[in-house]
Amino acid sequence: MVKIWTMGELIVEIMRAAPGIPLDKTDTFLGPYPSGAPAIFVQAAAQLGADAKIWGGVGRDKFGNVILSKLKSEGVDISDVKVGGSAGATGTAFVSYDSDGGREFIFHIDGTASGIVDFTPPSSAPDFFHVMGCSLTVNEKMKSAIESACANFAARGAKISFDPNIRPSLLGERGVMETAGAVMKLCKVFLPGVDELALFAESGGGIDAQAKILFERFANLEIIHVKNGKRGSVIITREGKTEVPPYPIEKKYPIVDPTGAGDCFDAAFVTALANGETLACAGALAAKSGAINATAMGPMSGNIKKLMAEC
Repeated sequence: MVKIWTMGELIVEIMRAAPGIPLDKTDTFLGPYPSGAPAIFVQAAAQLGADAKIWGGVGRDKFGNVILSKLKSEGVDISDVKVGGSAGATGTAFVSYDSDGGREFIFHIDGTASGIVDFTPPSSAPDFFHVMGCSLTVNEKMKSAIESACANFAARGAKISFDPNIRPSLLGERGVMETAGAVMKLCKVFLPGVDELALFAESGGGIDAQAKILFERFANLEIIHVKNGKRGSVIITREGKTEVPPYPIEKKYPIVDPTGAGDCFDAAFVTALANGETLACAGALAAKSGAINATAMGPMSGNIKKLMAEC
């Protein structure tokens, strides 16, 4: 069984019941749903058969119970999730959708129990250690812990995968490379969206030129898998590229909630690579996993294990 591990924020998500209701209006919310990009990723990896583990923290409260119950039910190792402590409550994200599918978030993470992580290197290392860029923006202590874990695991043969997933509202005054440069230097598999690729390459050229810039800049980088929503994705290596079409899940199930689809996409791609699948196969599995997760309300609600075999 391949080992896929991660670290970062574990939060609950509370979302508007329908599109078009901004967060500054009094109206109905749904939730709490277990969330946090690293948590979404790791439960999907567990559903796909990986030995999945996460480092993080939650409050000793019912929101924390929501997250831990979900992770435990999927078989995620939560032995290094710190519960309670002086920071108090579990972190939250409030989410609204506009009519075009765009999202607005209000996060409460730093200063909560979800912003705390303690890392003591374990005796073994994973096949992949996955990093979410949003986790690097929570606070300096979490950023430092993630960088330490990356360095420790990479030195012991683990591959570092990285989804930048950096929202401008969380980046603050720091530049993107100030935030993510240490991870990028160790990264083997980079999983940006189209806009994120341009941001990291600091270039307005096309994705081929931008990927070339990153391959030249980061010697450890082996794979860039560029996500482009309904247009599918493109896997680029130093030798060439593979186009991956989107998975047409809507032929069987309606799209309900796209939050978390990218994280589940990452989990399937990384798990498939760790299992020795070809790039084309890993890309197809990633597209399918992300699409499945979008068919249920809540960022961890898609039954990936069941529908991967059924669809």
